[in-house]
Amino acid sequence: MKLTLRSTRAARLVLLLSLAWCTPSWAQSDEASPGGAIEALERRVAELEARLGERAAGTSSPQGALAEPPGAGASLEGAAGTELGQGSVPSEERAWAPIFERALGSGIANPHSWLQRFNFTGYGEFHANLTEGRGPDKHDIHRLVLGVGYSFTDWISLTTEVELEHGIVADGQDGELVVEQAFVDLRFYRAFALRAGRVLTPLGIFNRQHEPPSFPGVERPSFAQVILPTTWSSDGVGVFGNPLPWLGYEAYVVSSIDGSKISALNGIRGGRIKARPSLNEVAFTGRIDLFPFATIDAGLEQSLRLGVSTFVGGLDNGDNGKDPGRGAGKRLEIYSADLSYSIWRFSLRGAIAYLRIEDAHKIGNGAASEILGMFGEISVRLFPEQWRSGVFSKFEVVLFFRYDDYNTQYRTPRGVAKNPAGNRQDYTFGVTLQVLPNLVIKADYQIRDDKTTNNLPDLVNLGLGFQF
Repeated sequence: MKLTLRSTRAARLVLLLSLAWCTPSWAQSDEASPGGAIEALERRVAELEARLGERAAGTSSPQGALAEPPGAGASLEGAAGTELGQGSVPSEERAWAPIFERALGSGIANPHSWLQRFNFTGYGEFHANLTEGRGPDKHDIHRLVLGVGYSFTDWISLTTEVELEHGIVADGQDGELVVEQAFVDLRFYRAFALRAGRVLTPLGIFNRQHEPPSFPGVERPSFAQVILPTTWSSDGVGVFGNPLPWLGYEAYVVSSIDGSKISALNGIRGGRIKARPSLNEVAFTGRIDLFPFATIDAGLEQSLRLGVSTFVGGLDNGDNGKDPGRGAGKRLEIYSADLSYSIWRFSLRGAIAYLRIEDAHKIGNGAASEILGMFGEISVRLFPEQWRSGVFSKFEVVLFFRYDDYNTQYRTPRGVAKNPAGNRQDYTFGVTLQVLPNLVIKADYQIRDDKTTNNLPDLVNLGLGFQF
């Protein structure tokens, strides 16, 4: 049926009488005389006719727009054109704009929506490792990590991360899918908070902060792979906080390692339990961080962090409670110190760690009674400030040099000969192109050496890393 807007005088009179009957007292009170009330009603009818005309022409808002106050449609149209940068918006898009605006307003765009309680994070890195001379050349989707966080309240939160390594999880392959973190924080005060679940063991620099954009070089330092193996997760409960601007701490009671997996060349790395760790012999781990420049301006963009950390725990633990029995009643002790310092365009980082394994001769595998390692790294940012514009506004070029000295055979038990392959040094230098603060391209050359007569082959490493 075709709608016509031509009104006869009789139809107009009927409409006026209907509106007069339905008009609330506040509308009538605006006009003191009957004539004034009729004029007001006539203006209202004209306004309704204009809106009906727009609707008949197909240019009005969707059903329900008549209930909007005057000017509401114009404001929505302006928002669609101005905020989205669309300029003149076609009528169809104007018609849909209020629907999308209402949907977003009740969802992720609403600061009071439950969706705002979620936090999604992740990082990953792709590597190409090329061996100089004889040896394998390979590309590796080294890791992809996805994390989901949720804030129950402003002081209770959940953090989770799941990591896929080497692009595959299958029998006979070295890839793995593992829960790297899964813990709940109860932040009672800035100085005191409780954490329970699977946490990152607070040793050294890299175990707590190992995302690819956070360090130069394709691979993590060998120190952070062998001496204090990264990533190392532990299940347990503890406290943390920042009681003063220049002081931070963490302290946990956690599951310890499987001492039977300690080896001559990989140290304690194989002893990490990633599935269902036994609680037969638990451990204490913690760290203290000092920030000397936290309350003063030292000039030249200086920052300094000094840290000490420890891990003391039993060795008789296994996956799913199947304790190996080797090293029962004995313990592993780790003591480490680290620092991070920056001034102007230069940055310096380093760490040292000493490990003592009680009664290592009961473990076998050539396990040492003492392990010692260290690394030092210096880097400089080179990209000129005057070139920072357009696509290069956040670009950076970083040159670096790193030295690793790590000995998993520092001291061996009586009657156990040292394996010279466990005493190693790495010299790594390269460049990192920071396209964005969370997207980097890396290249480096690595010279490796050990105390055997057959030197380790050098490596050329290329990498791409990202974080979000």
